[in-house]
Amino acid sequence: MTFTRRNFLRAAAGGTAAAAACATLASSPAEARDNKKLPDNAIGLLYDSTLCIGCKACMSGCKDANDLPLEDNIGEKLWDTPLELSGKTYTVIKIYQHGTMENKDKAENGFAHIKRQCLHCVDPSCVSACPVSAMTKHEKTGVVEYNKDACIGCRYCVAACPFGVPQFQYDTPTPQIAKCQLCKHRLAEGKIPACAQQCPTGATIFGTYPQLSAEIERRKAMKAGEPNLFPRRTTDSGDNHERAAAEYVDHVYGQKDAGGTQVRYLSGVPFDKLALPVGLPERSYAADSETLQHTLYGGLILPGVALAGLVAAAWRGSKDHHDDDENHGGHSHG
Repeated sequence: MTFTRRNFLRAAAGGTAAAAACATLASSPAEARDNKKLPDNAIGLLYDSTLCIGCKACMSGCKDANDLPLEDNIGEKLWDTPLELSGKTYTVIKIYQHGTMENKDKAENGFAHIKRQCLHCVDPSCVSACPVSAMTKHEKTGVVEYNKDACIGCRYCVAACPFGVPQFQYDTPTPQIAKCQLCKHRLAEGKIPACAQQCPTGATIFGTYPQLSAEIERRKAMKAGEPNLFPRRTTDSGDNHERAAAEYVDHVYGQKDAGGTQVRYLSGVPFDKLALPVGLPERSYAADSETLQHTLYGGLILPGVALAGLVAAAWRGSKDHHDDDENHGGHSHG
């Protein structure tokens, strides 16, 4: 057989496709990755919506601690009025309202507050999606941190987060990702996150993950309507706020959602009414995506299939061009 470019491309296409097919058949299925686990010294926050009075002291504290500018969304140019997380806002308090709004922390004719911020996932999608390790999870505290110097602005973290937390700064010539880092600079100084420091009612408290878990169980065991003590700032501060216990919905948000988070929520109103995504799987999205990537790229299966497709396309193009030349040549000699 005469060795021509056409024969070579045909053989290459067939060989690559066969190699890819064989690799697919021969390779065993990739072992699914489990959810990552909490570090032993993980820290976090508990936000109790029933204690929140909507004063937004946490927002002011966050802005001050992180040197963030005011955000005017209503045109008064006097107040900080963010409507949602943004490139200028790491923490925002929102409100649920229904009917007459007579009853706090009730879904019917009631109202409730909710705090939006980074939840510091146990197995974060943003860290998994970042191609340059600009997003990392601290190996000791579990805080999801951001390195602006490593960031290339791809915004994969924005797309990957199931909670819609990371925000990109579009209105600056030197943009970066904006998100809560649990005031890591304050933690380094032995201080607690500014939102917990400023909250007057203990709606937001700081502690280790086990301490917060114990406090969650204590609150869930309370009898609604009876007076109880609620710690302010930290789980063990000794500075307590007294009020009647609320009736909580039977779900601790962030306990298992999307693999679990280090910022967890208690509420008297169902979370689907509080601008939080519900129905998330207990398996983290990062575990699923990394298992899929390992399956596709293990043994270079996906690159092989892609190359086979490119070579086949090149061969088809070459064949069409060769046939055109032959047809054109036949007519010219006719």
